[in-house]
Amino acid sequence: MSTANITLGSKCHHGMRRQTIVESLLADVFQGRLRAGEHLVTQQLAERFGVSHTPIREALLTLAGIGIVDLVPNRGAIVRQVSSNEVREVFQVRRVLECLATRSACGRIDLARLHAVAEDLRSLMSATAPRGARFIAQARAVDSRLHDLISESCGNAFLGKELGRLKILFRAFRDVAWERDEARNDYHRLASETREHLAIVEALLAGEPKEAARAMSRHIRSGSKYWSRALPDATARGGARKLVRKRRPR
Repeated sequence: MSTANITLGSKCHHGMRRQTIVESLLADVFQGRLRAGEHLVTQQLAERFGVSHTPIREALLTLAGIGIVDLVPNRGAIVRQVSSNEVREVFQVRRVLECLATRSACGRIDLARLHAVAEDLRSLMSATAPRGARFIAQARAVDSRLHDLISESCGNAFLGKELGRLKILFRAFRDVAWERDEARNDYHRLASETREHLAIVEALLAGEPKEAARAMSRHIRSGSKYWSRALPDATARGGARKLVRKRRPR
């Protein structure tokens, strides 16, 4: 595997180790470093990340659950090919769920935290030189805070859990796209995304659930068109299983 080695410290929380491994492998897939049909060998991954086999197996189960790998009896984990159509399907599901969460969160959400997000978004919009890794890291952090806050405030634990599962995928899409922007010195999408986020926040602050949901829908539609173009071209056909469909390893 032509991937970078990442050693996770022994003091790293178990769940955090698993999450870091999942995110790293997702980036490898979406950036083309891991190819469809490639085997993911537990021992090799354990050596790469400097961990035991347990968090590796858990990470592979997570990846199988969201459709990135297949767990094949007597063969282990095999990377699936992800088509552009599957990416669009992921965002269709996310749009429905997150718009519902946004409507439900309106009136429940912590206004102090929401005002803090709004302040950070306005700061990003007023930046005189929105460039480089630091700006992307700030935008990424605010993006995650807003979507996490909405998910936490929706009042539906099952909905929040499903959104949490989808976040694993769409944050990988986001990070791949943003890294491409940084390499090309093209930050137009970041500026648009910041405005979209602010529209969601302002509607929530105004107590307008329908407008907040509409703003969220516009944001996800815009993001799906942009992020899917940032992924390596994949045109799998036939009986490949869909992303996001839960599967149990045999």
